[in-house]
Amino acid sequence: MLTVDLDLLGVAKGNTLLDMGCGGGRHAFAVLRRGSDVVAFDADEDELASVEIMMAAMVDAGEVPDGATGTTVHGDALALPFDDGSFDRIIAAEVLEHIPDDVDAINELVRVLAPGGRIAVTVPARFPERINWALDDAYHDFPGGHIRIYSQDDLEGKLAAAGLRVRGSRRAHALHSPYWWIRCAGGVDNADRLVARRYHDVLVWQIMKNPPVLRVLDDVLNPVMGKSLIVYADKPR
Repeated sequence: MLTVDLDLLGVAKGNTLLDMGCGGGRHAFAVLRRGSDVVAFDADEDELASVEIMMAAMVDAGEVPDGATGTTVHGDALALPFDDGSFDRIIAAEVLEHIPDDVDAINELVRVLAPGGRIAVTVPARFPERINWALDDAYHDFPGGHIRIYSQDDLEGKLAAAGLRVRGSRRAHALHSPYWWIRCAGGVDNADRLVARRYHDVLVWQIMKNPPVLRVLDDVLNPVMGKSLIVYADKPR
């Protein structure tokens, strides 16, 4: 289940795309299947090793269009090892909330984005995130955890200050918000409680099958309680 809508981002065959803070690689894999050249970038070398294995398996399985390439790069979001204007598209999904110097990270993303290029930035949405923080400090108070809560104005203002033109926004994953409220209410580290396990089963069903009833419910609830805020922007030519 993707957070970024690749159609709204304009991902197409022949693009060069940076997935900054790729994590397990879900966006990078989807982009590669579209025929774009993708660089999966992260500070976690173990995650990158798994992403590289999966990309190789996709090639072997014939899931990657001819000519498209997927590579992994380890590094620091505050010093991206790429030339200015290297990428047509950028995804930065659920990463800025972890970075103390988020303004510097945004400036680096703008630097490596080509003029006329597009970017999608996602962060936890303010309303569900505030509930998580209020219910359990352990949700955010740990090394590498969430260090800030963004409002939409906060995020869009920082992107605009870095020279981007904000083109639109969406919210996604509304059905994930109650899961984390349940987790935090009982202690976020206590994932084995029955109610948490049962709700997790529902989310797995949604991710694997995406039945119409859950798809419609998610769409209806997203504007109010979508767990992720996604902002789309471009870099002026």
